[in-house]
Amino acid sequence: MERGGCVYILSNHTHTVLYIGVTSELYFRIIEHKEKKYPDSFTAKYNCRKLVYYEQFDSIEEAIAKEKQLKNWKRDWKINLINQNNPNWNDLFKTLE
Repeated sequence: MERGGCVYILSNHTHTVLYIGVTSELYFRIIEHKEKKYPDSFTAKYNCRKLVYYEQFDSIEEAIAKEKQLKNWKRDWKINLINQNNPNWNDLFKTLE
């Protein structure tokens, strides 16, 4: 049985930092970021707690492939992707509940 996955982008409150991650459990993973479960992590250090983009896939392998693709993109491309899907840069975590 294949397990689905999500690629996601987090930002800080001033939108100066972007973090791209992948997970099979988006809701619980975002809670870990928001609660700084790993205090020495990049997201904890730079206060990346705002979910500004996510995309779901049927398999975790597809999500990992998309994560690798996004990490190779220029910053402007990532910002355009977020602006197309979430022009106000709202915290999409609220839509997961």
